[in-house]
Amino acid sequence: MHLRRQIVSAMGLCALAVAGSAAVSTGAAAAPDASGHVYVNDNTAGTNTIAGFERHGDGTLTPLAGSPFNAGGAGTGTIVGSQGALQLSGDRRYLLAVDTGSNQISVLRIRPDGSLRAVEDGPVSSGGVEPVSIAVSGNLVFVANEGNAGSAPNYTGFTLNRGGHLTPIEDSTVTLAATANPGDVLFNSTGTNLIGIEVGTANPSTFLIDSFAVGRHGRLTRAAGSPFAAQAAGPFGSEFSPANPSDLYVSNAHGGALAGSISAFNVTPDGSLTSIGASPYADHQTAPCWVEISHDGRYLFTVNTASTTISSYQIQGDGSLSLLGSTPFKSGTTGVRPFDARLDPSGTNLYVVDAGLAAVSAFAVNGGTLTELSQSPSTLPAGATPFGIVVTQSDQENEA
Repeated sequence: MHLRRQIVSAMGLCALAVAGSAAVSTGAAAAPDASGHVYVNDNTAGTNTIAGFERHGDGTLTPLAGSPFNAGGAGTGTIVGSQGALQLSGDRRYLLAVDTGSNQISVLRIRPDGSLRAVEDGPVSSGGVEPVSIAVSGNLVFVANEGNAGSAPNYTGFTLNRGGHLTPIEDSTVTLAATANPGDVLFNSTGTNLIGIEVGTANPSTFLIDSFAVGRHGRLTRAAGSPFAAQAAGPFGSEFSPANPSDLYVSNAHGGALAGSISAFNVTPDGSLTSIGASPYADHQTAPCWVEISHDGRYLFTVNTASTTISSYQIQGDGSLSLLGSTPFKSGTTGVRPFDARLDPSGTNLYVVDAGLAAVSAFAVNGGTLTELSQSPSTLPAGATPFGIVVTQSDQENEA
């Protein structure tokens, strides 16, 4: 059973069937204090597009002129659940997007005005079927391919040059079991470890975490004991602490109603995983899926897709978690399906993709406290079934 079909099958999974609709704003009027941009992988049927917004100092969004931008590959036009379907290159010049409908990866140049242009040689093969997640560290790129009945899931590596061109790394593909259902692949901040999350299946139980040490030229060495058993059903989203590259956090989405949790691990240089404190840590919500951590490493936010809330944790000095509470989306639960989340570079606003409303919700961040902005959410282009989000800052764009 493929991940996107599994996700919509039950209450305890990361998303619920969309019922009804909710009113969505078209964004605030243009503000003079533009501070960066927000981009979303629209996953549109046929030609895939990337939506772009100008981001203002108060956190509000207005659509960029020319948005949405042609990615070159094809989306599916159906809801796909994963973390990291859109990523920023290490030099912040490019966006990398999965084109799940055409089994490709697109690279788009970020222009000085925030508009996007696909690189000249177009999208490249993802090295598998149904790419769902991208990991980036410097010029190294790894892609998680979900696979299908005729093609096994895998992780495949590439290098990205300064011209925005992807080149496959020879013999880099790591083949996974047919039941893997990969949901996320990511590097730690030093690029020395790579983690892959196998959302797995309930029957048989295949909830696993793949862990690798990253060597020269992107060569992977699987950790002894990998894949490791997840601590609860449905490991899904994951994030390394920006402040401590050895601390890894993984959401557990399929525990059932009000039984979600977050696992905390220490990852050694060779990729071994050990549990931190009393992990996993309950959030008393349903289907925590997407994970984001404040840039100072003090707070963790997880999007509870089925509860339509965001839980906030304080990260203690030893890496353990203390639950602070949960914040509901002001649009309620009707038609809402919150997915991937990303903080802006200053850490003052959190943006969440909503696949049910085809919109982006925006929250002001004060420590571990979230407050949804009055003009949130902002509408995505017609036909969007979005997943994956990137947030940039103007004084960081195109500086490399």
